[in-house]
Amino acid sequence: MMKQDANQQRSLDAFMASKAEFDAVLAELQQASVEHCGADPGAVLWGEACWLADATAKLKDIADQHFRRGEYAS
Repeated sequence: MMKQDANQQRSLDAFMASKAEFDAVLAELQQASVEHCGADPGAVLWGEACWLADATAKLKDIADQHFRRGEYAS
């Protein structure tokens, strides 16, 4: 039983380290969103629009995996 407890603790430690990194990335992305992802709203061109659409698609895929939607539904 001790071996299982130690393994569970290592798993939890790894999970919490990844969660801290995940939270930091989310905070960074939230701040970027507040700042229009570095784009000047008065001068946005197709490059910025396409980049944001691609980034949004990637984030939606991550959300779909987590919430088991779309192709990830079981």
